[in-house]
Amino acid sequence: MTLRDLIVHKRDGGALSAAEWEFVARGVAHDLFPDYQVAALLMACMLRGMTAAETVALTDAMLGSGKSLDLSHLDCGRVDKHSTGGVGDKVSLVLAPLVAACGVAVPMVSGRGLGHTGGTLDKLESIPGFNTRLSLADAVRQVERIGCVIIGQTDEIAPADRKMYALRDATGTVPAMPLIAASIMSKKLAEGLTGLVLDVKTGLGAFLPTIEEELALASQMVALGGHHGCPVVALLSNMDFPLGRECGNANEVAESVEALRGGGPPDLRELTLRLGAEMLVLGGAAPDVASATAKLEQALSSGAALEKFRAMVRAQGGDEGVCDAPARVLAQPRITVPYVATRDGIVQRVNALAVGRGITALGGGREAMDDRIDHSVGFTMSAIPGDRVRAGDVLAEIHAADDAGAGAGRAALDEAIAIDDTPVVLPPLVSHRVTSTGVERLA
Repeated sequence: MTLRDLIVHKRDGGALSAAEWEFVARGVAHDLFPDYQVAALLMACMLRGMTAAETVALTDAMLGSGKSLDLSHLDCGRVDKHSTGGVGDKVSLVLAPLVAACGVAVPMVSGRGLGHTGGTLDKLESIPGFNTRLSLADAVRQVERIGCVIIGQTDEIAPADRKMYALRDATGTVPAMPLIAASIMSKKLAEGLTGLVLDVKTGLGAFLPTIEEELALASQMVALGGHHGCPVVALLSNMDFPLGRECGNANEVAESVEALRGGGPPDLRELTLRLGAEMLVLGGAAPDVASATAKLEQALSSGAALEKFRAMVRAQGGDEGVCDAPARVLAQPRITVPYVATRDGIVQRVNALAVGRGITALGGGREAMDDRIDHSVGFTMSAIPGDRVRAGDVLAEIHAADDAGAGAGRAALDEAIAIDDTPVVLPPLVSHRVTSTGVERLA
């Protein structure tokens, strides 16, 4: 068996066996194959698809290529949340300490920016000194002490997925449903969870183009969790336009701190509470969503959630002053310029995909695996679809490193924002709930 043989087999529409996927994962984890061959296999998977059995086999193979966290000795539920990727999506920064403050352990393994979407690790690393590269042993000790940790994928955790994840980003094979499902679930199952909540994005800023595909992805991940005895709940949330007001890295951290203080944009708060309530129920800390929501709101209003975030920042070497004065601690842009409406009317769209690509053009995302991130750049969005505006109103602010960056940001917003006279009806923020019992359409 050679990797070339498997590439040809998959190219011609064949399915790989569990043993063959184990061969692939083991070789990728130990750098036995050149990148171009692994990239060719990933492209073949995207173009030819994968069977359900293959997706299970790939998930198991990537999970088995590394180690797992052992938190079975804890006397509380262990629940994580994962988003399929959005623009302005800083929910994890708020959710992990918030849920931990309510008595559920949150061992969170997060990723970096992928495609047009932002990465939780990139955002946290805009806090001076914040270390996302903890060992599994250090992560376990931190969860034991304070109840939550957010780390990156180390060589210990599904190392085969770590390499494939980076190659997918660099080769345009991100929007392959089986690869997305196997990648997410191999990392999450390595966390030793008793439950998992998924935020599957829909709309213009989502990786998959249709609601049917997004529901299929959610169902696939729910099934993968069930295969390993980990109950999974998936919520489908809208990503036609960015979540919250801030889009970037450092500015999203500042908005997360605002949310942890009990404020922040309404959509960020709503989605955080919806996901958090599901986590508390799965973790056994609340009997139902209503009581879980009340418990989360109390943790925000009392300051307990912010103090848990402070403890996490301190434990991971970050400057905890970010909890008190984010602007003094976080990198600030060299240039901030307004983006204004050129006519009266109603905002028709704020395309999240175009905004996400604009952040990359500014230097806040990656075109290649080894690109460095400028944490200070991004956008502050002042308008959402349905807002009535007048010529000259500020629709957004562009945070850039130089005039060229400001120009790139302006071009991105020209593409993203449209104004007309037609009334706009916003879609629901959360549209569907998927569990092992099926799909529920929400009001």
